[in-house]
Amino acid sequence: MSEGELIDPSIRNAINSITKQIRSRAKIIAGIFVLGLMIGVPLSKLFVDWLLGYDLLPEDVSIIVMSPIEFIMIQFRAGAWLGFGLAILTLLIEAAWKSGISQKIPRPGQTTVITLIFIIILAFGGFWYSWELLTPMILDYLATDAQDAGLTTEWRLNSFVGFIINLCVACIIGFQAPIATILAIRSGILKRNTIVAYRRHIWFATFVLAAIFSPPDILSLFLVACPIILLFELALIWDYIRGETEDEDV
Repeated sequence: MSEGELIDPSIRNAINSITKQIRSRAKIIAGIFVLGLMIGVPLSKLFVDWLLGYDLLPEDVSIIVMSPIEFIMIQFRAGAWLGFGLAILTLLIEAAWKSGISQKIPRPGQTTVITLIFIIILAFGGFWYSWELLTPMILDYLATDAQDAGLTTEWRLNSFVGFIINLCVACIIGFQAPIATILAIRSGILKRNTIVAYRRHIWFATFVLAAIFSPPDILSLFLVACPIILLFELALIWDYIRGETEDEDV
């Protein structure tokens, strides 16, 4: 690999094989998408019923429905997201299995199991942070800010459900930052020095993505972005300590 290359040629070939695999699995993608749609529509109705009865909103805040079709669109969108997610997950598992990328990681079997465990733990951590801390805090902040201005606070059902889902998804995905960072380094996709050199760019990209998923205010932006950046930095520290330990053992 030349000095100027960031990605190992074998990794580039693996990515190309993944792309070909996606193209050859168009029918499977469509089938899994439809399956997710069929499952997601009834599940979303149960979720919305449960969400409205959870007493998540602050006092004097109500939810309104502008049109009967609004609830139907919520169900369809949730089913579409579930179908899309299942299709992508299936393809990634199959492509990663066949691409040989696991051979770039020492002890791939053990590494895979440990990685899956930490993915689940971090996903639950992101969900808990969003549900128990972030969502109530932002809802209360937004309601208080509007009421201080003498406004009546009402949420459209579509906006409210989308708001909750966006924050949960953003935190669940964002909390995977240490896994993505460590695997990128350990698999040889990126060098640690390269990631450190582009740290500011990664921070900026994190804030941009947080702005997409969070409400348009500074408090929400920092509450979404800062834990992700902290986890990213902890991953770099852990990798550095582990690298130093491995050098001493050698």
